Amino acid sequence: MYIDKEDLDELEFPQLLAEIAPFAYSPKTRDKILELRPMEIDEAEVSLKKTSEYLSSFESSNAIPFNEYEDIENELKVMLIENYRLENVAFIKIKTLTEQIGKLQKFFPTMPETFPNLIQDVSALEFRKEIIDKVDKVFNRFGEVKSEASPILKELRTQIQHAKKAITENFNRALFNYGQSEFLDDIRETIIDDQRVLAVKSAYKKRVAGRVLGLSKTGSITYMQPDSVVKHYFKLKEDQEEEKKEIDKILRKLTAELAEFQPQLWRYQMYIFDLDLTRAKAKFAELVNGVLPKINRHRTLKLREAFHPLLFLRNKSENKTIFPQSLSLTDHNRIICISGPNAGGKSITLKTVGLLQLMIQSGILVPTHPKSEMFFFDKIMTDIGDNQSIENHLSTYSSRLKKMGGIIREADAETLLLIDEFGTGSDPELGGALAESFLEFFYDKKSFAIITTHYTNIKLVVEELPNAQNAAMLFNEETLEPMYKLEIGQAGSSFTFEVAEKNKIPRFIIHSAKKKVEHDIVNLDKTIVKLQQEKYEVEKLKTDLAERKESVEDKRDNLQKLNEQLQQKLFNFQKLYEDEHRKLQFGTKIESFIDSYVKGKSRKDVVKDFVKILEQEKFRKIGADKDETKRLQVVKRKITQQLKKEEVIEKITETNEKIEEKRKVDRAVWMKEGQRVRITGSTSVGTIEKISRNKVTVNYGTFKTMIDADELERI
Repeated sequence: MYIDKEDLDELEFPQLLAEIAPFAYSPKTRDKILELRPMEIDEAEVSLKKTSEYLSSFESSNAIPFNEYEDIENELKVMLIENYRLENVAFIKIKTLTEQIGKLQKFFPTMPETFPNLIQDVSALEFRKEIIDKVDKVFNRFGEVKSEASPILKELRTQIQHAKKAITENFNRALFNYGQSEFLDDIRETIIDDQRVLAVKSAYKKRVAGRVLGLSKTGSITYMQPDSVVKHYFKLKEDQEEEKKEIDKILRKLTAELAEFQPQLWRYQMYIFDLDLTRAKAKFAELVNGVLPKINRHRTLKLREAFHPLLFLRNKSENKTIFPQSLSLTDHNRIICISGPNAGGKSITLKTVGLLQLMIQSGILVPTHPKSEMFFFDKIMTDIGDNQSIENHLSTYSSRLKKMGGIIREADAETLLLIDEFGTGSDPELGGALAESFLEFFYDKKSFAIITTHYTNIKLVVEELPNAQNAAMLFNEETLEPMYKLEIGQAGSSFTFEVAEKNKIPRFIIHSAKKKVEHDIVNLDKTIVKLQQEKYEVEKLKTDLAERKESVEDKRDNLQKLNEQLQQKLFNFQKLYEDEHRKLQFGTKIESFIDSYVKGKSRKDVVKDFVKILEQEKFRKIGADKDETKRLQVVKRKITQQLKKEEVIEKITETNEKIEEKRKVDRAVWMKEGQRVRITGSTSVGTIEKISRNKVTVNYGTFKTMIDADELERI
């Protein structure tokens, strides 16, 4: 995958990564995010799937047990040094990291269908509980070394406690004794070097047995440690030094023991870094409504309702509307030429496609409709914006030509080209001619491209190319406002004079400008505007009709289903009532048989009456079965009618195909050069100038266009 740093900058990829980075827990992961670049399709696809799976955990109760952590990369590097000792906090970090792995290894296998890709990485890790056990043997839950870490440490801490107790008791006794005299100052005691000392009046210091530790600023107070405390204090200091040595010995030993697990710990850390990166990308996707589109191995890109993520965030913060765009690139439609007024959204559409392509190839979910489709390019090359170079004394046009030279050298069938304001910067006729040649070169190279232009000759060339399409950014002529909607299939007008009028340029200047422009060019622009508006209205009408038809059909089907459900419920209730009523009658008859038998009726007569009832029930059941059979026959008849209806639809389709075939035959008769025609649904009339297979070149007087024959009707 090749993409130049300048192209990354033009598509604002570094700014995008800067938006994702803050979602990472670790500074190391943030750095990795800022260094993300497009990757091979297999690697990117796995990364995308993992990010999509992580994103799904935000939208359900299946929260992944992954919390903020501290990385141990530096500790892992130094722990292999012989006789090295890690700091206390490092051991806690190692334990926490290992516990994190344990939690994840327990969590993911419980939902293999939800996290099929995330489960693979964590399952490959070897969980070593011994790491946790070894740290727990030495440290308590507060991160302090336990007394039980060694017998010697336990004994030393016992002695330390005894010494502290003796110091406290002896100091309190001395304080009480000297407090009865006039030897102590009003403050009685204070703290110096973490030791309690007596505040002795300097005049009486020789009368107090003890060690002088300091004087007040005025010298009026002498701070003294009583003799009864001194020996215990030195014993305490000695034991504390021994404690430090023992702790140091314990931690060096623990460091050496954990160093044996360094390879596993390193894998844990790398896995956590990767999971952190995946989570950060998922959090960003949640923010911009990112999804995983279908990834094609064939060359088909279909973006539906695609947003520029940075513009989305900016507009969201400013409470502005953002307009999604939809377009397709395939082998049969490799080049799209977008035209239309300035500030209408041409450049942002170009950047949206480029940035989304960089995102998907870097393993980042994209803000599009879930049914979008994308594929991977080997190269993405751009020429967007003003590339004037002061340093190299290059004009904008020279700079663009230099860049175009590089694009020409590199472009091939696996390249996506994104070129803004194609052909501008020089004499319109000469620059336009050069741009035509560039376009034809890229077309012959089978490169994929999205370009924007104001040049009419470029639009006309695109119309002549079978695998290229014009597109327009729609503009409302009445309000003179851009609609920010991309319309594929029709070139757009630049609305030069309309935009000038909107920006309050005096009308006499606009009229003067119109007189200076060739009449044919003005007419061509008007024709383009008219065609664009007509096509938009036709498409809108078709969409409205289709939606209404679909809505009516849905309502009809729903009503029919509801009616059938009600009928079925009514039938079930009726049947239930009849069954219950029959059972009640049958029970009453049985009760009467019992009464008659009790009252003396012969057994033979009772049995005879009972058999008679059974015969009646038999005939009733046969009748009920017949009714059910009839009901099933009715259902069968309805299904048969539905099937016949579908057969009718098939016949209608066949008939339509025959009609279309007849139209083709008729077209073969009347479709000749010189025939006046118009596009179906349009009012603009042109003359057939050339016929090439199913493509027809129509001359509208001010311009020519190539269109499919079946879209034309004769006048």
